[in-house]
Amino acid sequence: MASKDSPSVTMVENTAAAFSAVTQGPLHDLSKFPERLRGKRILLCTESFGPVNGVSRTTLMLVNHLRAHGANVAVVAPHNHTKVNTFVPTVVSESPSIDDVPLNPEIRIHGYPLPFNPELSIVYPVRLSALYARTFNGHKPDLIYLASPASLGFQVMLQVRQQPAENQIPVLANFQTDLSGYCAILFPAPFSDFAVYCFAQVEGFLFRHPSVQTIFYPSRFVRRYLEKNRVAPEKMQLLRRGVNTEMFNPTRRNEMLRQTLAPSGEIILVCVARIAGEKGFNFLADVATELDRRGLAFKLYIVGGNRNTAVEDEVKALFSDLVQKGKVIFAGFQVGETLAESYASADMFLHCSITETFGLVVLESMASGVPVIARDEGGPSDIVDHGATGFLVPPADLEGFVNKVLLLVGDTDLRWKMASEARRQACEATWDKINNTVAWRMLDAIDKREAALDEAQFEELAEEDEQESAREREPLLGYPSGTKLTTAEMVAAQKKLEPPSSWQTWAQSIDTSLVDARLTAGLGIILGFWGIVGVYLIFIKAALYLKGRVRVM
Repeated sequence: MASKDSPSVTMVENTAAAFSAVTQGPLHDLSKFPERLRGKRILLCTESFGPVNGVSRTTLMLVNHLRAHGANVAVVAPHNHTKVNTFVPTVVSESPSIDDVPLNPEIRIHGYPLPFNPELSIVYPVRLSALYARTFNGHKPDLIYLASPASLGFQVMLQVRQQPAENQIPVLANFQTDLSGYCAILFPAPFSDFAVYCFAQVEGFLFRHPSVQTIFYPSRFVRRYLEKNRVAPEKMQLLRRGVNTEMFNPTRRNEMLRQTLAPSGEIILVCVARIAGEKGFNFLADVATELDRRGLAFKLYIVGGNRNTAVEDEVKALFSDLVQKGKVIFAGFQVGETLAESYASADMFLHCSITETFGLVVLESMASGVPVIARDEGGPSDIVDHGATGFLVPPADLEGFVNKVLLLVGDTDLRWKMASEARRQACEATWDKINNTVAWRMLDAIDKREAALDEAQFEELAEEDEQESAREREPLLGYPSGTKLTTAEMVAAQKKLEPPSSWQTWAQSIDTSLVDARLTAGLGIILGFWGIVGVYLIFIKAALYLKGRVRVM
C-alpha cells in the first residue's frame, strides 16, 4: 500500500488536507467575513510588496480583502528596488484618517537588495515604536501580521517578545518562503549547513514565543519543518492559496500564440518561474536535453526573468544549444492576460523547483486546464493529484520525469482528461474562503488578548481592593491616637513608608537594563547573521559582475 506521502495519495486525502483548516480552532463560517474585525488596526509587515511573485500576489489579495471589509490595514515593506511592476492595492480609503488614526497607510523602509534576487531586501534595523508612529500615528495595532517573515519579520517578532506581557501585540505569521532551503542551494558547503542551522534556530526561537498566536503553513513539507523546530501543533494552521479562475482559464488558449511558438505542430511545454538557480533550471535543462536526444518535437516556453541580468544570463546559458535549435524560447516577465494566455496555450506545465513552500504557478496552470509534471518535493506535492491532474516524480529521477512527459505526449486522451480534472480541482480553491480563514484567526487572536487584558485588569482591581481593605484593617502609622502597636509592627510600618534604598533603585535599574540588553543582544545576533549574509552576497555580486565583463570581452 502506498505511504501517506507517496504520489498515489488519494483524491479524498488531498481534498481533506486542502480544507482541514476549516476544522482547526473555533468553528467559523468561512463564507462570511467576521464583522467585528471591521475598524481593527492591523500592522501587516511583508518582505516584498511590489514585484511579481507568489508571496506578493498572495499578500496583495489578503490586503485588498481585509480593506474591502473595513479593516484598517497598514502595510510595511522594503523599498521596491526594481522600480517596476509595483502593486497598487485596489482598495483605498475615502478619508485619510479617523480620530487621528491614518486609514490603510503604506510605508516603505530601507534595505539592501539581494544581488541574486533584487525583489527581496535585507531590511536595515527598525524599531517597532517607529513603525507604530509611522503607520497609526503612535497608536498600537490590534494585531501584527507577518507575511513570510525574514529580516523585517524577525526584527518585529524579537521586539514584541521583549515587551511586558500586557503590551505584547498578538502576532500571526504566514510561512511562505523556505529560507533555509534557499541557503542550502545558494551557499557552498560547509556555509550552507551553517546557514540552514542558523535559520532553523532563529525561526524556532521566534515562532515558539507565546506572542505568536498562529503560523499559517501551505503544505505538509513546511509543517514537518516547523515540527522539527519544536513549534507547538496548536499554533499551526494549514492555509492553501487561492487562484483567480476567471483570469487563469482554459478559454485563454490562444491559437495564434500556439502557431507562433510551434508552427509545425510541436508539443508545447511551459515553465513559469523566476530565472534563478534555486528554481531547478539545471534539472529542467537536463530534461529538455534528454527530450531532444530522444527525438521529441517540442517547444519549451520559459516565462520569467531576473532583475539581475548576470544571474539570468547564467541560467540561459544552460539552454544555449537548445535555444540555437529553436527548441527553447525565453519569454521574459509576463503578467495579467499575457501570462494567462501563456499558461492556457501550453500542452503541459513542467515544474522543476524543489524549494517551493506552495507553488502558486502550479495552481495557476491547473486553473488554466494544463496538466502538471512536477518533482515530488515541497508544496507541489500537496497540489498535484498524482495520476489525476498530472504526475509527481521523485526529485532526482530525471529519466522518470522525461518518461512522464513522453507518456502525456503520446496519450492525448489522458492529457485532456487530466486537463479537465486539473481545472475542476483548481476551481475549489477560492480566495474568499482562504482570506476569511485568516480574518477569523485574526479576530480570535484579538479576542483572546482582550479577554486576557480584562482578566488581568479584574485581578488588579481585586488586588487593589484587598490592599485597601488591609489598610483599613491595619492603617499602620495612621492609627488613631491611643492605638497601641508592638515594636515589630511599628518597624514594619516605618519600612513601608520609607523611600527605596539606593541598592533597591540600583537593582531595579539593572532589571531594566537586562531587558534592553536582551533586546540589543537578540537584534545583534540577527543583524550579525544578516551582515555575514550581506558580505557573502556582495562577494557574489562582484563575482557575477566580473564574470559578465569577461563574457563581454
